[in-house]
Amino acid sequence: MGEVHLRRALLLFAIVLGLAALTASFSRPREERGREAPAQTAPTSTVPTQTLAPGNARELRTLEFDAAEQQVRNLEPGTAATLVVAVAEAGLVNVPALGVTAPAEPLTPAQFDVLPTDPGRYDLRFTPAGGEESELAGTLDVVE
Repeated sequence: MGEVHLRRALLLFAIVLGLAALTASFSRPREERGREAPAQTAPTSTVPTQTLAPGNARELRTLEFDAAEQQVRNLEPGTAATLVVAVAEAGLVNVPALGVTAPAEPLTPAQFDVLPTDPGRYDLRFTPAGGEESELAGTLDVVE
């Protein structure tokens, strides 16, 4: 009877050691984990992108919007920009005409990298979490 208890204790000890080793392998810094296995590549985007000729390249601009103020920001066609949209409550911000959507929270604004080539007005829309109705959060005015 004592031999059965000894086997059970050894089996339990082996299981605990195995779980400890597994936990330790997951708790290593990412840099160390990345050395052992090749890094996974991000999936490629199916959205077509436009490449600017070197002579036409413009600097990347950051345009900030406050959804509560429904601001209008101007941008020249063919200029790359990062749109940053601050919100008062959690939800989704999207630019329907550009086909981009991003989550936003009060401490984490929505961010979009855009390269509009056609002049026009692009509405930024905000939909609160759990809500169905979107509201205007700002406008990107692409003008010459």
